[in-house]
Amino acid sequence: MAILVQLRNSRIRRSKSARKLAAYVLSDPEAVLGMSAATVAAQVGVSEPTVGRFCKSMDLKGFPDFKLQLAAELARQQPRVAQDIEADDSVSRVIAKIFDGTRASLDAAQTSLDYHGVEQAAAALDQAHRIVLFGLGASAPVANDTEHKLLRFSTPVVAVTDAINQRMVSASLSPRDCVICISYTGRTILMEQAACLARDNGAVVIGITTPLSPLANQCDLVLGVESGEDTELYTPMTSRLTQLVVIDVLITQLALLKGPEFALHLKRIKQALASTRHNSEKETTGRAL
Repeated sequence: MAILVQLRNSRIRRSKSARKLAAYVLSDPEAVLGMSAATVAAQVGVSEPTVGRFCKSMDLKGFPDFKLQLAAELARQQPRVAQDIEADDSVSRVIAKIFDGTRASLDAAQTSLDYHGVEQAAAALDQAHRIVLFGLGASAPVANDTEHKLLRFSTPVVAVTDAINQRMVSASLSPRDCVICISYTGRTILMEQAACLARDNGAVVIGITTPLSPLANQCDLVLGVESGEDTELYTPMTSRLTQLVVIDVLITQLALLKGPEFALHLKRIKQALASTRHNSEKETTGRAL
């Protein structure tokens, strides 16, 4: 598992010193690359041997190996986002920056995505009697798109994109239900409260959000999504695409869990939709005549 993914995983049991070290590295991983073990220990307020044990707990040989692996991981993630769009950029330059940024964001998401977390989340959805999707603001369309995909499964599913309705639904959930909370920043208070209420009622809460965010801390399982976008200034774009890809991964894994019988189920759904569409071959023939 990638170093940054391990450090962000709040489900891993760590000592108080290890938690402080993890938070320090995550706050500025690039700065840590230029530090010695003694410097990191002094900055965090722990002993130098504690730094060594911290590194070995991640199956690394020591702090030098830790820095080597971290540097390689950071290199794979660069550039994280496109360069800022300038007022005098040409159309071709704008196109290049946006496409480059989107590819970089997806590459970073693939590198950091927790495979075990995807397996656990898919298993939770497979066992759920009902699936509820929460999304607010820019994440609301993502929740609606996820609902559209999950309607192909036999499990009842609903997307709730109103904060008041989310609280009401959360209060009616049970341990048989599963909630997916979608939020790029993970800092929306109303979403955090809805997730907390859902978990208090026993539902399994899955977060597709920024790791270690307030929302992530209220979730049973977290699929981390970080694109590096400044959502304080712009409506998120690459982050939304990343959310959709992570959801596609999750739903594909869920379909695989359903086994070969699920293919027959999908075929029945496709047949049910057949009468709602024109036959493209006949349309082409008609226009030709």
